[in-house]
Amino acid sequence: MRITQQDLEVLMQEVEQEDPIDFADLPFQEDELRSLVASHLCEMADAMDGFTEEDRRLTLLAVAAKLVLENMVLHIQLLRRHGLPLNEQTEALLRRLRKGKPDQEG
Repeated sequence: MRITQQDLEVLMQEVEQEDPIDFADLPFQEDELRSLVASHLCEMADAMDGFTEEDRRLTLLAVAAKLVLENMVLHIQLLRRHGLPLNEQTEALLRRLRKGKPDQEG
């Protein structure tokens, strides 16, 4: 399946309608950042042409998981830096993650 950079940018914007990104006061244009990311992901997808369908899915899942983890870590760091409590969703996610692991204390 091929997707153009422009089509991916449009899809990104549609996803952002449900979950907006706070670009804050970054010294970059939102569209330029979106274009950069879309270009990188299209190049990554093209590089996977020789992959099996399963390897492609696993690679994309690993990349997505890494990005979600990185986003969560950065979000928590920002909240801590500003002395703000974690939002309800982040607290719920962390509670769920803690329940899934054996108690490492004692």
